[in-house]
Formats: sequence, structure tokens, C-alpha cells
Amino acid sequence: MRLSVIGCGYLGAVHAAAMASIGHEVVGIDIDERKIATLAAGEAPFFEPGLSEILADGIASGRLTFTTDFAAAAGAAVHFVGVGTPQVKGGYAADLTYVNAAVDSLLPHLSEGDIVAGKSTVPVGTAASLAPRITDTGATLVWNPEFLREGFAVQDTVDPDRLVAGVPAGPDGERATGILREVYHPSVAKGTPFIVTDYATAELVKVSANAFLATKISFINAMAEIAEVAGADVTMLADAIGHDARIGRRFLGAGIGFGGGCLPKDIRAFSARAEELGRGESVAFLREVDDINMRRRERAVELVVQGLGGSVHGKKVTVLGAAFKPYSDDTRDSPGLDVAVRLHGLGAVVSLTDPEAIANARRQHPQLTYVADRDEALTGADAVVLVTEWDEYRRDLTPEHAASLAAGRVVVDGRNAFDPAAWRAAGWTYYGMGRP
Repeated sequence: MRLSVIGCGYLGAVHAAAMASIGHEVVGIDIDERKIATLAAGEAPFFEPGLSEILADGIASGRLTFTTDFAAAAGAAVHFVGVGTPQVKGGYAADLTYVNAAVDSLLPHLSEGDIVAGKSTVPVGTAASLAPRITDTGATLVWNPEFLREGFAVQDTVDPDRLVAGVPAGPDGERATGILREVYHPSVAKGTPFIVTDYATAELVKVSANAFLATKISFINAMAEIAEVAGADVTMLADAIGHDARIGRRFLGAGIGFGGGCLPKDIRAFSARAEELGRGESVAFLREVDDINMRRRERAVELVVQGLGGSVHGKKVTVLGAAFKPYSDDTRDSPGLDVAVRLHGLGAVVSLTDPEAIANARRQHPQLTYVADRDEALTGADAVVLVTEWDEYRRDLTPEHAASLAAGRVVVDGRNAFDPAAWRAAGWTYYGMGRP
């Protein structure tokens, strides 16, 4: 089937390449000439495991092309819209400028019977407001939210855990559902749940899933705050409650909290939209979820200051990680990068290292010192802070090796990924998040 993908950022580039990898003919369209040139050359403009391979394969096969010309969308049976919905400046709401611009640019190239499939994360009610503009062309709008995890985005697109389609009632919705089933034929054939809903439910599926995940993470971080004053160990607490099948252990990892380009801005936008609908009290707890998340960053800084005797001024602090999570180069709202910036502001000489995210971090915060090599970054450090649990830090870095390089023996484990006993046995003063 011929498909178009409007917007070739993180979501769109992955979706386009993944759809080509399962046999579709795909054209990716974006107004960013530099990004399109990179993709057209078969190169990924960001780090995502597995993307470079399927991107290069798609270009080589001829099934995947990229352009800045919206006219290239003409003739596609399905047009996926995957542009960004950033937080508005000075507020919490989602900025729909890019969604509206993408639809406006696509409208002249739609034909009778086309399907426009929204994938962007939008406030509930967005699809209903867009639908009349699209139906006027004879096309049908559906809402097909994405559920990508950065670091696993290719897998989540090719082999998702569920597919959701918000469609209009009646024959148009039934026909659109059938076409989407054809688009995702490998997943449908293997029995992946395919959930057909109305527009509003499909929009709420994504934001409510993100809200629940953020709440679970902040819950265990709130318990970490209690554990710190009570002398308890939050990791043992998480293990114990995680055995309850109703709760589960996943995402009960206390630390410096969540970040990235989705969770923080999505829960804020959800709160803002609920207030617009007159039901702000229903998700008022998300403000506290956000506040807890931000407090954990400050707590990591406090532990570094404490470990260095009350001041970090003039002290060398090595920060391990810049990306908001491992297997990604995304530094948007990165808790670890925020910790590094705060330490720098207190006068620390910050040496920041990351396997993939240094270039992005440097663009955001050029005032920091970046060191590509882990061991070089550790050399002469008075304190070490783990903020992103890359394997080369949590698994491959031994406390003995770190001690052979560092000048001091203070380690702050912002992800509770190290073995406290091993680090203490090697002479380190170990600080965890919610651990005695």
C-alpha cells in the first residue's frame, strides 16, 4: 500500500521506516530541508537502536523516499500525521500549531476515499475539530495514537502491544478500520489487540497511559522521600509491593525521575485540557506528580553537596549521562542534564559524559564541559553522579576502576543502579535515592 507520513521527526521518521520495512511504499514529508536530506541519504538524524538499518534498507529498496514537497502525498491511500505538539510558551497546554499546519498543507492533495491517520499526541477534542476540514475533501480522519518507547521505538512500531483506532461512526469508519488493518497486517495476523473506538477515547488512551506511568514513577519517588527520613530502603519496598500482581514491579524504580519530550509535557497538557473542560479537579493530582518529579532532581544535587561537605564550589563533579534515558540521545527535559546544570550553577566544575547525547546536550547547555570518554571524565573527580543508567556505567563500571581514576570517593546513584555494598567496600561514600 502507498502511504505518506507527514512530519519526519522522531515519531514520523521511525513510523515511515518501519512501514517500509513491512512492505509498504512510503513517502516521508517534512518542511525541514536538512532533516529530509539526511533521511533521504539513508542516515538517521537521531540515535534510535535499529532505525539506521531499516532506514537504509528502505531507501535501498526504493520503498522509502523523503521530500519537502507535500504534493508527493497525492496518491497515498493513508496519510499519517506525526508532527510535534510541544508545550505552549508560558503555559501548560499543548501547542497545536504544527498539527494544524500539517493538515492545511495536506488538504489540497487529498482525494476521495483517502484516510488521514493522526498519530500526534493531542488534547481530547482535537480530532473532532479537524474532521470537518478533512471530510470536506472526501477523505476520512481516524486517530491512531502511537505508544513508542524511546530506545525501543522500532520494535514498538513493527510489533506493538496494541493498536488503537479512533474512527467516525458509520460506513466511513468501518471502511477506515479495514484499511488500517491492512496497513498493520503483520501485527493483525499475529493477533495483536486492535481496539476500535471513537475519536475522544483514542485521544485519551495515549494521554491517560502517560499519566498513569508518570504517576507510578512519582509514587515510588514519593515513597523514596519518606524512606529517606524514616531510614527505610525504597528499593526493598518496591520489590515487596511489586510482588502484588495488581501493582507490579515495572517502573517502580526510584531515582531522579522522568523526562524526555513526552511524559512531562503530556501530563501538563492533560491537566490544562481537563481545566478547559471544567474537570481540572479530576487530574489535579498530576500537578503533584510533576512537582514530585522535579523535586528528585533537587534532591540529587543536595546529596552531592552533602557528600562534598556542604559546598561544591570549585570541586570536580563527573556526571554520568545526559540523555533522559539510556538507548537514546534525547536530552529534552532530561533530569540528568538538569542536575548537571544545577551543579554548574553552584560553582562545581562539571564534567559530563554520555555515549550518544553529548551533541544534543551541548546545543542546549554549551556552558558545561563535555567529555566523550567515560574514563577521561572520571579522572580527577571529587564526586561521581550517575544520572542515566547506560550499561557502560551501571554494569561495566566497577567501583574499583572508578576509584583508580577519581580523586574523591563520593558517589551519588541517581538511578539506584549500583550495588551500594560493592561501592562502599571499595572505599566510596555511597548515596542512593531513598536508600539508607
